[in-house]
Amino acid sequence: MTERPRNVTSVRVLRTERPTPHLIRLVLGGDELAGLPVGEFTDHYIKLVFPHPGVAYPEPLDLVAIRQEMPREQWPRLRAYTVRRWDPRAGELTVDVVHHGDEGLAGPWAAALRPGDPVHFVGPGGAYAPDPDADWHLLVGDESALPAIAAALERLPVGAPAHVFVEIADPADEQKLLSPGAVTLTWLHRGERPVGEALVDAVRSLEFPAGQVHAFVHGEAAFVRDLRRLLRGERGVPLDRLSISGYWRRGMDDEGWRSSKQEWNRQVAAEEPAAA
Repeated sequence: MTERPRNVTSVRVLRTERPTPHLIRLVLGGDELAGLPVGEFTDHYIKLVFPHPGVAYPEPLDLVAIRQEMPREQWPRLRAYTVRRWDPRAGELTVDVVHHGDEGLAGPWAAALRPGDPVHFVGPGGAYAPDPDADWHLLVGDESALPAIAAALERLPVGAPAHVFVEIADPADEQKLLSPGAVTLTWLHRGERPVGEALVDAVRSLEFPAGQVHAFVHGEAAFVRDLRRLLRGERGVPLDRLSISGYWRRGMDDEGWRSSKQEWNRQVAAEEPAAA
């Protein structure tokens, strides 16, 4: 799915919530949400727009004009976030932002938001929803993938088997996830281990059920690479049954990761072993 043709959508904060200690839930609303093309996929995402403080931008905010007329160092920064929920009747768009104190760009920004504050985004995009005809489902991710995993679980057919592995910082970050499916949910608490290490171990140890799987694996790029090799090479999962991508990469900001992601993906695909 391509991103929404409209350049920038401008909305307001309706309310903020704190479901867990490291999560800020933003509920957004506004007239420009009317007709938002969300609902086909469970990994719909938007790219939040962060203007540089002190820089005067055209109003309404126009990224095309900004990139044509302003120096690159003044271009607003973009950060991709999964749509956790879209309620077209209420006109409410919900986005979850991980918050680790003063670390990063989006977390401190989200913590400072108050009802009525403006929020700008581009999109949505998206590509995945659980296949209702799959024999079983595998969903794996860190905190960055949790909103998409939660949305996918809500979309599962009644009784659909699913094995779900979610890695979080500590037990306090667990959430109640609802699903009509027959879900086996495993929370993995990272502690001092590298991001994703516990996820790779868990998937490697899983006794795969019989039948055709539909898998969703997203999060930090290094463990996603390892799980792609495991699922494609060792488990023989066809690529068309696998939604897999690095949402972020340790040691890189979002701009650096986006600029290098295509080459990273090419290298990962080139080193992939033949399916068993």
